[in-house]
Amino acid sequence: MADKLDSDSSTVSSITTERPKKRRRLRRRKRRKKEQNNTILTQKIIAPLQKIVGVRRSRRFWLLLGVSLGVSSGTIALGYGIYQIETSITESVEDVLVYARPETLTIEAADGEILQQIGPVSHEKLKIWQIPDTVQQAFIASEDSRFENHKGVDIQGIIRAALSNFQAGEVVEGGSTITQQLARIVFLNQERSFTRKFKEMRLAQKIENNFTKQEILERYLNLVYLGSGAYGVADAAWVYFSKPIEDLTISEAALLAGIMPAPSLYSPLENPEAAKKQRDLVLERMAKEEFITESELNKAIASPLAVNPSQPKRFARKAPYFTDYIRQQLPNYVSEEEIQAGGLTVETTLNSQWQEAAEEAIENAIRYGRWQGYKQASLTAIDPRNGQIKVMVGGNDYENNQYNRVTQAKRQPGSTFKAFVYSTAIAAGFSPYRTFRDAPYIVDGYRPENYGDQYSGGQVSMRQAIASSLNVVAVQALVQVGWNPIINIAQRMGIQSELKPTYSLALGAWEVNLLELTNAYATIANEGVYQEAHGISRIVDRHGNVLYQAQPDTLQAIDANTTNIMTWMLRGVVTSGTGTPARLGRRPVAGKTGTSDQARDLWFVGYIPQLTAGVWLGNDNNKPTWGASTTAARVWGEFMEEATENMDIESFPDLPRLDGRKGSIKAEPLKPKKAYYQRVAPPEPKPEPQARRTTRRRYARRPQRRVSRSPVRSQTAVAPKPDPKPVEPVVASPAPEVTNIAPPAPPAARKTE
Repeated sequence: MADKLDSDSSTVSSITTERPKKRRRLRRRKRRKKEQNNTILTQKIIAPLQKIVGVRRSRRFWLLLGVSLGVSSGTIALGYGIYQIETSITESVEDVLVYARPETLTIEAADGEILQQIGPVSHEKLKIWQIPDTVQQAFIASEDSRFENHKGVDIQGIIRAALSNFQAGEVVEGGSTITQQLARIVFLNQERSFTRKFKEMRLAQKIENNFTKQEILERYLNLVYLGSGAYGVADAAWVYFSKPIEDLTISEAALLAGIMPAPSLYSPLENPEAAKKQRDLVLERMAKEEFITESELNKAIASPLAVNPSQPKRFARKAPYFTDYIRQQLPNYVSEEEIQAGGLTVETTLNSQWQEAAEEAIENAIRYGRWQGYKQASLTAIDPRNGQIKVMVGGNDYENNQYNRVTQAKRQPGSTFKAFVYSTAIAAGFSPYRTFRDAPYIVDGYRPENYGDQYSGGQVSMRQAIASSLNVVAVQALVQVGWNPIINIAQRMGIQSELKPTYSLALGAWEVNLLELTNAYATIANEGVYQEAHGISRIVDRHGNVLYQAQPDTLQAIDANTTNIMTWMLRGVVTSGTGTPARLGRRPVAGKTGTSDQARDLWFVGYIPQLTAGVWLGNDNNKPTWGASTTAARVWGEFMEEATENMDIESFPDLPRLDGRKGSIKAEPLKPKKAYYQRVAPPEPKPEPQARRTTRRRYARRPQRRVSRSPVRSQTAVAPKPDPKPVEPVVASPAPEVTNIAPPAPPAARKTE
């Protein structure tokens, strides 16, 4: 037993002795490994570093090294942040002088008058000398009293604003200078962040280095938003006081400056009490800066808020049908990205004075319509020498109906189309004295009718026929020339709508719009040279770069001799035919009237050497009228009298020699199956005049019902009126059997537009 106990105790003793030894071995092993690591660190890293810096390893060294590394890391981070800000802002600040907000667009007339502005744009841009000193001083006192002394960033102003805001417990004063605010308007947004603020400050410094104080203040006062749709101080003077900026009082100038920090809060139209409080604060600052005297301060503070609001001028619009047309054309010349970028100026061809005269003439036309059964009218004018659209009035009720009856409405042109029939005949070598029989004429079942179904029965020249607008002669001329040459010539001269080969083509059965019809007549006025009608002269971006310059192509659509003969023939329409109301005294005028079936459309298109104009009267629903195309000629004359008031009188080209003249195109005569005349019935005897009544009676004024001189008839066969006695038909010419029969004509226009 004792032996066993001794063995157990010895075993325990040996175990207890062994454990410390093992721990010591582990500690020695760890120490050696650490020393090895330190040796490697010393050999690989610290020793080379000591060689570089030339110092020995010490606690002070490591302390200095740690501090240096910490400072360097902060410096690197700060430097990187500055680098990020510097690279994120623009290198050049030249846009300050040409800045325009996105999606802004200005449309100008040929004389520079603004027709329409779109987007948040300043309507009136003033030079600094045009802005009164009191307005400049009010904004400087309110926003940046040290404006003349700092270089874009005012450290004193920032500290002062911070203290004022801390004492008030709210933001009562801003620290941004006028230059910083300008930088924010042009290059930044309203985001509230330190990054945006640092960018703003850096940009302000760049602006100060590149521009004078006067340039900076001028741009700021023209761009600053002052609420109620007013951009710039000039617009704000009109919006709040309905007066030009030079007429503002000290009190009114202070009121505008007071609005700037928060237009929605300090607008006198929305919050008069807050606006007055803000105005008085600005006045006190102006007195503190010695911009105004103590007596001026007291007088201004005592004055009430004399607000007289008006609509912003940029909302005003002139020639709305024309500006709509321009905006529709714009994507044809510039990209959508350029339009979205804003700052575009579209210089148009419109003559502002002529436009006003045209609008007045259309108003008169609508008054005439009360007695003649039409409710709409349109007018356009083109310079035939270059194709520039000088006038466009698409109707008289744009606010209620934006439908442009110059460009969108397609109507039957009636007898105005005869100009292309006879032009083709002349170009084919026909003499204007070539005669046709003025009698009822039936060709392949189609029977055109003269005005009132009246016929002389004799031979009539083409010149006399166009002056009197004889339908049967126009159809006979078409048969002799062929519809294919007529369609080709009309399209070359400017008719873009579809024309089909029918006998009724001679009487204007196929629909066109007023702009293309007037453009085609301008080709005659321009001696056969076609210039496509256009309204845009030039498009300029905000930097002044020309994005588009009008250079329309020209086309010799028809020879000059033909158009000069046609002008001579069309002058007869005005001097002694259906267009006499269009006469302009001694000034030579050429033109043609036109009336569609049941007087649904009343036309006159005429020209002088410098200007071609067209007039249409009718109803949008195509309802018949009881008017006459002479009314359209009268409206044309009223407009042209105003337009030509200060215009030199020019003569048309001389009439070419007619003897031995050869055609410039080849006729393609038709070969109808059956064509013949009917004998003209003798005129009915006139009833004997009754004795005049001796008693006077007052008659209510009634509208004068007039029938078209040249109605368009359907090509469907019309039965001739029965004569008292049977009449044998007189065949116009042998009609051989042929296969090129005319397709049916379009039905009478009964469409609603």
